[in-house]
Amino acid sequence: MLYAAASGGGAGGLTPILMIALLFVVMYFMMIRPQQKRRREAEQMQSALGPGDEVVTIGGLHGTVTAIEDETVLLEVAPGVQTRYARPAVARVVKRAEAPEAETISEETEPVKE
Repeated sequence: MLYAAASGGGAGGLTPILMIALLFVVMYFMMIRPQQKRRREAEQMQSALGPGDEVVTIGGLHGTVTAIEDETVLLEVAPGVQTRYARPAVARVVKRAEAPEAETISEETEPVKE
């Protein structure tokens, strides 16, 4: 009986600690890190909102961005109906507003002289 007690106590105390550490590492890479990435992407999307973007809110409301303030977004949900939402309430952008293309003068056309 003394032999069994003496041989079992050496490495047995280190194994549970390693298992717990391994569990935390797996949880970090499987749960915490992807959630941080999704949050970072959502913040970038919300900061890039502009007038004319068609968006969907967390509650499922579809609207078009008409104005943006520091922490709020003004959405037009129907013709003439505008509502104000917090920026984090915007879940996704359905369609980005097209940026106006800059007019370029080609080398082939000559300026008109008057």
